Amino acid sequence: MADLKSVPPGRNATDVLSSFVHPITTMKFTIAASLLALGTASAFVTPQAYGRTSDVVRSMAATETPVYTFEKSEEIFAEAQTLMPGGVSSPVRAFKSVGGNPVVFDKVKGAYAWDVDGNKYIDYVGTWGPAILGHADDDVLAAVRATMEKGTSFGAPCPLENELAKMVIDAVPSVEMVRFTNSGTEACMGMIRLVRAFTDREKVIKFEGCYHGHADSFLVQAGSGVATLGLPDSPGVPASATKATYCAEYNNLESVKAILEDNKDEIAAIILEPVVGNSGFIKPDKAFLEGLRELATDNGALLVFDEVMTGFRVAYGGAQEYFGVTPDVTTMGKVIGGGLPVGAYGGRKDIMEMVAPAGPMYQAGTLSGNPLAMTAGIETMKKLKEDGVYEELERKAQKLVDGICDAAEKHGHAICGGTAGGMFGWYFTEGPVKNFQEATKADGEKFGKWHRMMLERGVYLAPSMYEAGFMSLSHTDEDIEKTIAIADEVLSKL
Repeated sequence: MADLKSVPPGRNATDVLSSFVHPITTMKFTIAASLLALGTASAFVTPQAYGRTSDVVRSMAATETPVYTFEKSEEIFAEAQTLMPGGVSSPVRAFKSVGGNPVVFDKVKGAYAWDVDGNKYIDYVGTWGPAILGHADDDVLAAVRATMEKGTSFGAPCPLENELAKMVIDAVPSVEMVRFTNSGTEACMGMIRLVRAFTDREKVIKFEGCYHGHADSFLVQAGSGVATLGLPDSPGVPASATKATYCAEYNNLESVKAILEDNKDEIAAIILEPVVGNSGFIKPDKAFLEGLRELATDNGALLVFDEVMTGFRVAYGGAQEYFGVTPDVTTMGKVIGGGLPVGAYGGRKDIMEMVAPAGPMYQAGTLSGNPLAMTAGIETMKKLKEDGVYEELERKAQKLVDGICDAAEKHGHAICGGTAGGMFGWYFTEGPVKNFQEATKADGEKFGKWHRMMLERGVYLAPSMYEAGFMSLSHTDEDIEKTIAIADEVLSKL
């Protein structure tokens, strides 16, 4: 990455122009869009040039953006803390890593979310990935309502399962048969039992910073060595549950080879996020994925892509289509439920026929194949199959990342960022970031301040620097340009 250009304190474009603009303080949310002078997106961020400085820095001018207040959110969250651990149903929602309290949502639509105080946000979390069409898509809602008239749960086979299964099998290169579950964690629980049953081996390799749900076998602390024997990463997880889980370094084939050599003919599977979204956003080198494919085959192990996040998000056929590398087994979730709870795992037919009742490997679920979730998934995937969808998602994601990086560099902040389809992220560090240990070197304190200031001005980002962002088909160029303008203002104050 080129050396960052420094701007003398107090002498950026926003500060100079704002001295001539009388601040508007009575409006809930004001951006002088007419004053924006936005250039075209700069060069595409490739995996080889993950951190980059654009040749031309955009010139932006905006009024001082009034900040939101959160009285009702604070009141509701205070009560929630007396009712639920930490006041939330999933830890990251509590904003612990960025400071302050979370906002409480009231409704969502398209690219936007509204909190209980009436504040409107441009939302780049998208319920953590599923809202790829945008929130509350009219066609998806209409289909779900029609299905709901027939019942909310059957606990029996229904034709909707066949329909969604055929769509998944048609789309995902590795999948010849599929089993539906209720969450990504459930899918990964079934997957790890399956790979062990099929190979008659116990040990598995995962990667530092990759998340595969909260099952005991996967809650493994990332080690500092090249290859680390897993230790429990949460109280309550017995050492025996993780003793067969080994951690390797992402984007480092040598770390994988070392584990395989030390555990010859004992590794059941190599399991990874093909694009890491739970350590921020880390894109793999294609050669790394190709190397894993070769190593798995040569060692009699299965290659597993956890595509709960990347499936139907970076391409219609997932990351395996995007990179042209086919695993043996794939886990899925999020997008295939269209915003309703769902998960799935699938793979080669000979592997999947180990799953009960076809085979001896047991896994079950009361609400698996729920008709409402199946319907939402079907309607969502119909739209995602249309021409140009993923090109447009990546174009918009790239425009956002380029704009944020340009603004950060203009104000003297080290930054790097990247995209894959409708998934993106950035770190406050020069980069490039290739693995979890490099991600930890990013400026977390700066990220926390950045997150709060963006939130107060109407941009909802993931409340952790270790989470990816998500673009939807509902986001407009105007939304992205507003976001970049707000970022420019915020970055000028950090």
